[in-house]
Amino acid sequence: MRKGHVMTICKRKRKAPTSALITGASRGIGEAFARALPRETHLVLTGRDAASLANVQIELEAQGRSVSLVEADLTEADGRAAVIDAAEAASVDLVIANAGMGSYGSFLERSVEDHLKTVELNLSAVIALTHALLPGMTDRARTSKRPAGLILMGSSAAFVPVPKLAVYAATKAFMLSFSEALAAELGPEPVDVLCVCPGATRTGFGRTAGFSGGDLPGAMDPAEVARKALDALGKRRTLIVEKGPGRVLQPAADLRAAFAGGLKRGLDLSASLQRRNG
Repeated sequence: MRKGHVMTICKRKRKAPTSALITGASRGIGEAFARALPRETHLVLTGRDAASLANVQIELEAQGRSVSLVEADLTEADGRAAVIDAAEAASVDLVIANAGMGSYGSFLERSVEDHLKTVELNLSAVIALTHALLPGMTDRARTSKRPAGLILMGSSAAFVPVPKLAVYAATKAFMLSFSEALAAELGPEPVDVLCVCPGATRTGFGRTAGFSGGDLPGAMDPAEVARKALDALGKRRTLIVEKGPGRVLQPAADLRAAFAGGLKRGLDLSASLQRRNG
């Protein structure tokens, strides 16, 4: 790959989404996505902090935005069902699965309940929401000729094992692989899938995870992550948002996405030949 070249997996002209679901929207990157989306996009915001969500809604509606809220715990089946119902009612054409959590400390120091909640929120909730919402999003995109979008939040931790955040990093590795495979499967469909892998970001994640050191030096502004992610949707399948390691990780991420696409084509060809010969 020549210097300065960016491998683009897919490139499709996108219009502003008509309606977007954002999980974990009460603060951090989720709130930044809500502020970064076009004014004409209706927002369905969800989170567990009702007061913070309401503050975001008040600020955005004061700017003329259309906003609806769903207070829900995505680690619970009832919470997921409420969010799915609200998203379907709003006919969302963009889903931003941003909600996530982690527990800092050695694996055996933290309770198994902490670890399982991390898995429920970072993985199970995302799988449940995408499985429920993608069929309707795809059908509407075919009808309207406007591509739908799915943004899944990974992390630069997806590429390396991270002691003291073992379960969190493992969930992000899963999310990266899931997103790459899903993007390959949906390649022919009018749905753009993007996995966003930010580095350290000023979201308060470390504090809520139990890390006492505060934000890491050089941590990014959530608004920068949201802006770059929205710009990359429809242009590539994985986006690394990190100033230093990103130069190394982005080419690796592009190759992974290209491999997933090639593998999907190979599997389709094999199945076609089997049907023809069977």
